[in-house]
Amino acid sequence: MAMRDFSQDTNALSLNTATLGHNVDGHGAGWTCEQVIDACAERGYGGIVFWQREVTDPVALGLRTRAAGLRVDGLCRTPYLTGRDAGSDDAIKHAIDTAAGLGAPVVTIVTGGTDPGHKGVMESQKRLCDRLAWAVDYAATHDINLALEPLNPMFGGNRTCLFTTADALAICDAINHHRLGVAIDVYHVWWDTTLAASLASAKGRIFGFHLCDWLENTTDMLLDRGMMGDGVADVKGIRRLVENMGYSGPCEVEIFSSRHWWTRPPDEVLDIVKTRFCQVC
Repeated sequence: MAMRDFSQDTNALSLNTATLGHNVDGHGAGWTCEQVIDACAERGYGGIVFWQREVTDPVALGLRTRAAGLRVDGLCRTPYLTGRDAGSDDAIKHAIDTAAGLGAPVVTIVTGGTDPGHKGVMESQKRLCDRLAWAVDYAATHDINLALEPLNPMFGGNRTCLFTTADALAICDAINHHRLGVAIDVYHVWWDTTLAASLASAKGRIFGFHLCDWLENTTDMLLDRGMMGDGVADVKGIRRLVENMGYSGPCEVEIFSSRHWWTRPPDEVLDIVKTRFCQVC
């Protein structure tokens, strides 16, 4: 499959609203979701991914997004399924219900960390499978996909029990449900020399692709992501691997950057995102 040419086409460009500072956590300029929608539409973005914490009326927000000519490409994210901070079954259902109200096709899952009383990740992965089994059945009743997002190993312990794409696909194999797949985030997989081999079995199971960069001298493992082209990740090479597996969906820009991009005017950030998407992604 030939790589898509984004040099003049931004239809696949999707904004994860975290790139503007989440808006409700005291970061960024505090734009409303409606302001974000209008600004993205003006610039020719194709879609938006909202965070659940921002959504108060999912049906109205979904209608507002589509009326502006944009897609709702997803929802971030379910509560953790494992670890000390794991959410309740009702909270997980609420995330899926929110996505359904928005008309979002996919909900991203960051699994959560190691369960209390256990060491390593194997027992936590078993619990993850148990919780996913019913969650994906529930999502299927709403025609929604769930996307497991493996995280960089530095997030082990409190945020994830899946560190590689191979880990995430193994869980998908264990559950064996067509509504369960993976989300590939450049920030979390750029270092993985086994990525190409892992993705060889991912055809039809890639439900999301996230764009950003890894800064050479990152200062904060969570809140110092780079704009595409500013770091050391092979952004275009990773997209080539993903698209070789048949992925033709949105490319979601998700940049957590408390000291840099979240301090800049949102209009400026959105302009730079668009330029970098066309030039380096």
